Amino acid sequence: MNHTYEVLVDIKEYLEPTTDNCRRETTRYEIDAQSKQTADNLARLQARTDHPQGIEYDVRVTRLLK
Repeated sequence: MNHTYEVLVDIKEYLEPTTDNCRRETTRYEIDAQSKQTADNLARLQARTDHPQGIEYDVRVTRLLK
């Protein structure tokens, strides 16, 4: 049985590869998964897809929605 988890991912990404300027943001996902671990992994994959310039992804499952 799948549940819906709220997952927040803190992302650090460089704006340009030749500079040290970076941006930090937090993205919220609602992930349908069988477990917290699966939700964590799926959110990390989605964040990497959404933010391919990212260099750090800090994933945390914050709560069970359904």
